[in-house]
Amino acid sequence: MATKTNPGNFFEDFTLGQTIVHATPRTVTEGDVSVYSALYGTRFAVQSSRAFAESIGYPQTPVDDLLVFHVVFGKTVPDVSLNAVANLGYAAGRFGVPVYPGDSLHTVSEVIGLKENSNGKTGTVYVRSIGANQRGETVLDYVRWVMVRKGDPDAPSADPVVPELPDAVVMEDIAVPDGLDLSGYDAKLAGSPYFWDDYAAGEKIDHVDAMTVEEADHMTAARLYQNTAKVHFNQHTEKDGHFGRRIVYGGHVISLARAFSFNGLANAFKVAAINGGRHVAPIFAGDTVYAWSEVLEKAELSGRTDLGALRLRMIATKDQACTDFPGQDADGAYDPSVVLDFDFTVLMPRRG
Repeated sequence: MATKTNPGNFFEDFTLGQTIVHATPRTVTEGDVSVYSALYGTRFAVQSSRAFAESIGYPQTPVDDLLVFHVVFGKTVPDVSLNAVANLGYAAGRFGVPVYPGDSLHTVSEVIGLKENSNGKTGTVYVRSIGANQRGETVLDYVRWVMVRKGDPDAPSADPVVPELPDAVVMEDIAVPDGLDLSGYDAKLAGSPYFWDDYAAGEKIDHVDAMTVEEADHMTAARLYQNTAKVHFNQHTEKDGHFGRRIVYGGHVISLARAFSFNGLANAFKVAAINGGRHVAPIFAGDTVYAWSEVLEKAELSGRTDLGALRLRMIATKDQACTDFPGQDADGAYDPSVVLDFDFTVLMPRRG
């Protein structure tokens, strides 16, 4: 007898070039924004104050870029990662037009790579996902790859295809929202005297702050984004899984680290690109997250004298402060405390 329920796709269900239109469009509300702020304590002025946002050319307060990322991501979970073991990484992420409360977002994905793992029980699925608003305007275009279980270990697999992905989004492809004018940007209200001019490639910043993750935090977050992955919710099944307990949604760690980065990067008012990133290790309720950042690149933007771009590498750790900037050793091995290695580009006002 046929079932009307959705068990999710297993590795052998995906085909190269497959297009997936994800249900269900989601209208982002001011309530979503408030819950997001409650979860992470984000303090960036542009997303906190309508008056501040309007003073630099936004028509109203834009939705936090990472909240946009989570909503677009969450739409893909029932089709791409419901049977995932872990979300592995990101690349080639470009934010498009700003999102405002009242906008409705939907996501379409294309399978661009497939590779069965050597154990024959799982495989890696690469998808390019595009989130758009109700007018069809792109709000986010990015690639991610995820390890997915096979439903039938004996199911044959096609020849492996691993897509070539860029190391970073080129600065010429960075989108600056229409109408922005930072000539009157108020650094005192923003919370930092440091502008684009004051940072240098190679500079490292310990963001000092930390937060312990509670079960209610990460489960509220996953529900907010309509992320239905079993590994985050179902302790009944996960007690018999690899870790013996639910893992925290990796995006939760990204948003925590970004919120901490206010302390040292308060004028980084917009995330413009996700160049790459990986979840190095899982975290669980009870773990305390810290973060530090390194400036990888500093770039002027064509035709703009009021703002520039910083490419940042943000490292998050669990149960270890970042005073000594834990990361990778000379052989590329990560410090045991590292849980996230995230490469992204932000916009920041220039002095004068």
